[in-house]
Amino acid sequence: MTDIAWQQRIDRFYEQEFDDANPQGSITKMRSLLSERTEGDPEALFELGGVHDALGLENEAIPLYRRAIEAGLTGTSALRASIQLASTLRNVGNSSEAVTILESMPDAGIDEGARQAFLALALHDEGRHGDALKTALLALIPTLDGYKRSLTDYAAELPSNVTKP
Repeated sequence: MTDIAWQQRIDRFYEQEFDDANPQGSITKMRSLLSERTEGDPEALFELGGVHDALGLENEAIPLYRRAIEAGLTGTSALRASIQLASTLRNVGNSSEAVTILESMPDAGIDEGARQAFLALALHDEGRHGDALKTALLALIPTLDGYKRSLTDYAAELPSNVTKP
């Protein structure tokens, strides 16, 4: 089976079979799909982390995302794994590591807006409110038809590293 066909089956799983009311059933179905890959396959680890994450099982997802990245996950999946890992770390109270991951990432291509949105949330959690607002504005500005120059200037004027009250 080609990677494209396998990914289509993963996508179909989320569209038609994923059931957050039946976590064990969803994990079992995902594991069945993943059994088609070799042991330790980075894409399989990433998808297994993703299903745990989607089910609210963040503490189980985190090591799976880390293993996928360490196993050599590449391309869009690698970028998404880093974004999802950071988001999940933030959800479990580790916004500091989330900021570190998101700030050190290269441009995330089609997912760059998502990277910036999760970074803004993590920065806010860290008490870096000016940085959070600046990040959110800079992500939004390219989508606007007008006011780009003035909003870019205003974003540049925002204070950085504001601490929690």
